[in-house]
Amino acid sequence: MPSEHTFKQFDAELENVRARVLQMGGLVEEQISHAIDALVEADSEAAERVIANDHAVNALEVQIDEACAQIIAKRQPTASDLRMIMMVVKTITDLERIGDEAAKVARMAKLIHEGGRLNAPRFNEVKYMAGIVLEMLRQSLDGFARLDVSNAAAVARRDREVDEEFQLNLRHLITYMMEDPRTISVFIDILFVAKAIERMGDHAKNMSEYVVYMVKGKDVRHTSVEEIEREIM
Repeated sequence: MPSEHTFKQFDAELENVRARVLQMGGLVEEQISHAIDALVEADSEAAERVIANDHAVNALEVQIDEACAQIIAKRQPTASDLRMIMMVVKTITDLERIGDEAAKVARMAKLIHEGGRLNAPRFNEVKYMAGIVLEMLRQSLDGFARLDVSNAAAVARRDREVDEEFQLNLRHLITYMMEDPRTISVFIDILFVAKAIERMGDHAKNMSEYVVYMVKGKDVRHTSVEEIEREIM
């Protein structure tokens, strides 16, 4: 039979992995914020930092993934412990993809501002979208840290809002391009930025759904907000 010491070691390993996920989440939050600053403030140095720091996000994903593989091999977790490991592996995948999208925003920011291609940038809408996504990410990470499903439905509703904002932004950008064809190139770049932010929202929503799976044992992916609400009651 496993000793009490073994159980304590297992718990410590799980807590260490969870702490590293939150560390990764904090880094990804910074990446988003700095990428949006690079876009809005035309800060090429900030953009370069985001692009350079993407490797740190990737490295954390690899390290945490390896730690989870070792826990499975050594401890052979079952039930809620296995769900915890599965939640961690899925969460770091989504965090890494959010980091990729932040790096994409940084690259597009550099491209947009090169050579003064746009005299009057229209970034209010994408900045607003990014603000919603950051709030979603923080709520999802908070739910992960506390194993609390109470914000899951709220995150799903905010994701709907991000999708609606993207569609609105798309219509505005098309209108701008029709009014002045000279802006087509740069507004297509801004459209890529808006799409990257919309994808970040999808990944943040995924993360909140994994918390529901961990706590309730119910897979709520590809379900409605109303179904998520019923599951977390």
